[in-house]
Order: sequence, then structure tokens, then C-alpha cells
Amino acid sequence: MYKNLVLIIPALNESKTIKDVIAGASQFGQVIVVDDGSNDETACIAKNAGAIVIRHSSNQGYDRALASGLQKAIDIGYQFAITLDADGQHRSDAIQKVFTRLHDGAELVVGRRDRHQRIAEVLFAWISHLVWHIADPLCGIKGYNLDRLRTVTPLWTYNSVGTELTLLGVRSGWRVDQVSVHTNLRPGPSRFGGGIKANWIIFRALVVGLLNRRRAIH
Repeated sequence: MYKNLVLIIPALNESKTIKDVIAGASQFGQVIVVDDGSNDETACIAKNAGAIVIRHSSNQGYDRALASGLQKAIDIGYQFAITLDADGQHRSDAIQKVFTRLHDGAELVVGRRDRHQRIAEVLFAWISHLVWHIADPLCGIKGYNLDRLRTVTPLWTYNSVGTELTLLGVRSGWRVDQVSVHTNLRPGPSRFGGGIKANWIIFRALVVGLLNRRRAIH
């Protein structure tokens, strides 16, 4: 376990998987679970598993959940944060790979998955590679040197499906590394969905990301 590392897990109705995800992540550092308005036992299970639990009284969306977790990590005083999904798709060895890059000096580490679930993800990845040289900005496992984020206010400004801080870091000239991560198949349907609505949300995040002129942080 690394004392300067925190693992942040946004979660919405993930009572079936959250305990195992926490068990794998807690080998590396303290775990913060952001329960984004779940109506199942996600928060209770997470607390009993040893996580710090932040509860949103209603569903506020993935980006706000990420921001709540990152702000808590900054307030506590951690140096590094790694975000990962609550559904068990990310393997524990990916955490080690991301942390190694952070420890070696990277300020932002972005995972690169071995599969995409939706056509909009493929489009986002293709354009992102061309414009920002980031292969998979939608990947849920990312690492942050929190010294960089201490000057970012607010930590979110639009629904970016978790990509806003990545694009901000690239525009700001942070040292960005990318690591390949293998993903497990999710048990059951995605909370994000896989139809037209999910693809539209991702496409909209891409368009806003391309047009966004948020001030770079140096």
C-alpha cells in the first residue's frame, strides 16, 4: 500500500461488484467511493469494505462524481490519485502500471483499453488521437499528480464523460503518459447504456471538448 496514493471510484448501483473492486484497489492505497445517488446498498457495502464514502443525495453524473472524489483527495492531502470504474472491468495490474508512471514523474496518465463498447467511443478515440495524441480519453482508469489539480477550479465545467481534465492537461502542457490496460467484461448491462442515448452523450462530449476554450493551467 502506498501512503501517498488514493484510488477514486465513482459508483451508481454497483452493489454486486463494489466490494471486490475495493478489495483489489485497497492493496495499493486508500479508496474513496463516490456513491452518485445509488438506490441499492453500494454505499453501505463500500463503507464496510474500508472505503471513504462520499454520498450524493441524487444522481449528479459521472463528472461531478469524479470531481467530488478528486476534491476530497486534494483536501486530505494525497499526492497521487487514480480513478477507476466500479464495475470490475479494470484489473489490479493496471493500477500498478499507472502508479509507476506517476511515481516516475508523469503528471497525468491515461489508460488505453483493448476494446471499445460503442461506435461513439471509436469516433472519439480516432479524433482524439489526431487532435490531442491521446488514444483513449474515455478510459475510466486515469492517474493524476494532484499538485496539478490543486490550481484547477472548478474541477468540472461540462458533462465530458470523464475527459475534461485530460484535455485540459494536454492543452496545459502537462507531462502525459499512456498505458495499455486489459479490461474484463462487465457482468450485466452498463449503467451508462449502449444505445442511441449513450452514443449521443459521448458524441456531445467530443464536440464540446473540441470547442471548449477553458483556460490552460500551467
